[in-house]
Amino acid sequence: MSAVSGNSISEITKSTRGAMQKALENSHREFSSIRSGKATTSLLDTVRVEAYGSHMPITQVATVSAPEPRLLTVTPYDKGTINAIERAIRDSDLGLNPSSQGNIIRVPLPALNEERRRELVKVVHKLAEEGRIAIRHARTEARERIKKLEKVSEDDKKHAEKEFQKLHDEYITKLDDALKSKEAEIMEV
Repeated sequence: MSAVSGNSISEITKSTRGAMQKALENSHREFSSIRSGKATTSLLDTVRVEAYGSHMPITQVATVSAPEPRLLTVTPYDKGTINAIERAIRDSDLGLNPSSQGNIIRVPLPALNEERRRELVKVVHKLAEEGRIAIRHARTEARERIKKLEKVSEDDKKHAEKEFQKLHDEYITKLDDALKSKEAEIMEV
């Protein structure tokens, strides 16, 4: 199903705004999983664990907490998944080295060196580009749907296209602002 639905300009505009908002929120969520200097439980949100025959978000197989500024602890709901969780964290591109102690996996967060900070900034830029692509896609899809509308004047179609461009620019600016702030957070020593 298409991300944009409806048959009038206002419906198309509303669903396009929704699709762009979703792309922005997704980028924010992805940014929050990239670590800066402090431990946050959302850091492991993108880690997927192979358990029970499928790949699941870590939050479905364990509880993640941040008892100290440089430490995360992961408590599996099922002891049998402890090795799979440990492996998933180690294999993620977060540069973490977990170790299990009894029923708990300790994930110490090493201090970020300059090189690792630059790598993380590149990752954040890549995530931001994915967000931009999703926003552009929503605009393109909206334009295609406007062209197919019947019983709508060419002036109204042109006006709608300008609205889509304004929406696009507004969401790209919001995304770029979030990118700048995340980049500053990562580079902060």
